[in-house]
Amino acid sequence: VQLQASGGGLVQAGGSLRLSCAASARTFSSYAMGWFRQAPGKEREFVAGISWSDGSTYYADSVKGRFTISRDNAKNTVCLQMNSLKPEDTANYYCAARYRGAVSHNKLTYDFWGQGTQVTVSS
Repeated sequence: VQLQASGGGLVQAGGSLRLSCAASARTFSSYAMGWFRQAPGKEREFVAGISWSDGSTYYADSVKGRFTISRDNAKNTVCLQMNSLKPEDTANYYCAARYRGAVSHNKLTYDFWGQGTQVTVSS
């Protein structure tokens, strides 16, 4: 499975960005999808995830109420709408896929990763 993330960029604090991740998998609907981010010198951390079975969504406390994850199984895409961005949201954002598994905060449980897209929020 190949994952291609896009949509990153430079935005001022309080602004919005929408990240997209396109997947090559024919069975995309069978993958739990997650977004992670990694800032320089920090561990890669869970941001948001969406279930493959019922579309349930999960968020890190730091982004709840500001970010929204969604998926379109017909288009093999998962998106992350990011509003009210803060400088601390600055990071490289990665999408990840886990076959028929639960959404997990643990990056080691994901089977496939995209290449990352940079988000920079200026103050």
